[in-house]
Amino acid sequence: MAEKITAYRFDRLDQTLSQLNKENCSIIAGGTDVMVLHKSRRGVPPKIPNPVIFIDHLSELKRVYQNQKDLHIGACCTYSELLEDPLIPLPLKNAIKTIAAPAIRNRGTLGGNICNASPAGDTLPLLYVYNAKLLLRSVNGDRVVAISDFIQGVRRVGRQHNEILVEIILPSVLEEGSHVVFEKVGNRNADAIAKVGFAGLIRVNDSRVEDVRFAFGAVGPTMVRSVDIEKKLLGKPIPLADSDVAEVVAAFDKIIRPIDDQRSTAIYRKKVALNLLRYFLSSKQYQPN
Repeated sequence: MAEKITAYRFDRLDQTLSQLNKENCSIIAGGTDVMVLHKSRRGVPPKIPNPVIFIDHLSELKRVYQNQKDLHIGACCTYSELLEDPLIPLPLKNAIKTIAAPAIRNRGTLGGNICNASPAGDTLPLLYVYNAKLLLRSVNGDRVVAISDFIQGVRRVGRQHNEILVEIILPSVLEEGSHVVFEKVGNRNADAIAKVGFAGLIRVNDSRVEDVRFAFGAVGPTMVRSVDIEKKLLGKPIPLADSDVAEVVAAFDKIIRPIDDQRSTAIYRKKVALNLLRYFLSSKQYQPN
């Protein structure tokens, strides 16, 4: 006989938070990562150690709205829902299109991709260059944390057991003038885990770099980003000189430390990551998204 699992499904977010404050539960939104993480041998139900609490139906977690230039995305919005929402930036939609198959996109959520904290998370490089902030809520109130502080390692995040990720906030993402790209290298365009992920953002003012950001996925235990390296390009004229490009690529060469695994080799990952960066920086003209 299969082992019974205690499960909760409350009508409101405050009821859910109250239960989380009483008991340590495994949170399930789409479940596409949780079920894989706890899978057992074929034909045997997954062994989830804690009671489960479902949040995918909570309306408070499924809103997408604009607050001045900031974009607020409910943590339980599915990928498919985000693809249909007119407020979602095109680069983020392009990243979502590379995630798994339509059936998974119908269940998987943006909040789940963050809380799963996989180094190969498809949306994470973009969220890093967007300087995403995360709104976490518990019975004790709200707190906002940068995504780079929230994700602390492989499948390790800074969430208290009584907290729920409520919203992803993309500051000034609806402000015009930034050129943003996303690249995923895998065996297929979708339905494959990334060998390398890359996102870049650049904003040019009066033919000089006003803002620039880069993030790499699947080449370290968390997303690889360096504000110090990015600062080397601020104020540089466009198009960038070959020496400026070479300096930034060389700096990232020192901090990108991928591993060998069943999907790829460390040598391949580093070479591809640096080539993506070099190609992005060598563009002669940047068109705002």
